[in-house]
Amino acid sequence: MTDIIVDATCRVSFTTALAVLAAPTTTELNAGILLQSLLTPDGLVGFQLTSGDVPTGSLASKFSTVRPGRDTATGAMLRLKKQLTGDAAYTALRTKNTTGFIVIRYFVAETTAWAAADQVEVWTIETGRRRVLPPAENEVAKYEIDVKFTAEPVLDAVVA
Repeated sequence: MTDIIVDATCRVSFTTALAVLAAPTTTELNAGILLQSLLTPDGLVGFQLTSGDVPTGSLASKFSTVRPGRDTATGAMLRLKKQLTGDAAYTALRTKNTTGFIVIRYFVAETTAWAAADQVEVWTIETGRRRVLPPAENEVAKYEIDVKFTAEPVLDAVVA
């Protein structure tokens, strides 16, 4: 067995148009803005689902049982590095209520182009407020974009 080193193995794109969420095309993905080089190492925040608990015990129960309920994702945001010039991500995402899709591919070199049969996650988003982070010693300029999920994500999409 070989462990996967995750450094540089995540490709992230913001795009405004996908015809079929479960099967985005390479053309649609290539039209998006690649974010992985602009995201801080911890900048892809909250793109995970958690299942709620539905209690199923009864008055006759001696043990509290539960079943999985609704999935939810909270506290999502993108933490990005501000660029001096040509900052397409900042321009595209900085305005509140911007809609689109975040597409994430894990465990393949981030420099590898999108390809048919790639397994990806597709998250339907609307942006909240942009926050410029306070300057700090020995750091690059950064900002955060609140992200709200407006539809259930497609976690097992396959690039067409």
